[in-house]
Amino acid sequence: MKYTLIVLLALLTYIPTAGAHSLATESVGFISGLAHPLLGLDHILAMIAVGIWAAQLGGNAVWRLPLSFISMMLLAAVIGASGFSLPSPELLIAVSVICLGLLLALAIRLPVNVSMLLVGLLAVFHGYAHGLEMQQAHSPLIYGSGFVVATALLHLSGIVLGKLSYRQHLLSRLSGAVMTMAGLYLVTAV
Repeated sequence: MKYTLIVLLALLTYIPTAGAHSLATESVGFISGLAHPLLGLDHILAMIAVGIWAAQLGGNAVWRLPLSFISMMLLAAVIGASGFSLPSPELLIAVSVICLGLLLALAIRLPVNVSMLLVGLLAVFHGYAHGLEMQQAHSPLIYGSGFVVATALLHLSGIVLGKLSYRQHLLSRLSGAVMTMAGLYLVTAV
């Protein structure tokens, strides 16, 4: 159960800030889409946090929260790819990491529908960043399917970590605290 905290601390040593959102790299297909969420600490932490929180809430939240995140992320990706401008997306993504970290650290339990709305709102910022990258893709659909698969795998990783640490509430709270600190770091790095 200590592994959750160890994994999160190891991720903090990685700290490439929000490097996954550089438009300088050309997105050419599925692998680029798959790599996008895995190249930024902000995406990794937020998506794992959604899985951990879903596991903490239990019941049908385990699939409803990740599905809400992915659905809203896809919608926002289409909006981002269409050229809509969202002010300060990097800052908003960093703030989403802080919010999700606090939800875990404070063990906040909301009704599932409210949790889905909150997770969906936070997913908009991540999806928008994916959409900016989608503009460069030869096939936006193939690129998009890559980042959906990566997101689902990160959510699944969070669910597994959440289930493993279920009986050790302190561990879940510590992982949330670490995510919150990482989010604060990301805000200062933007």
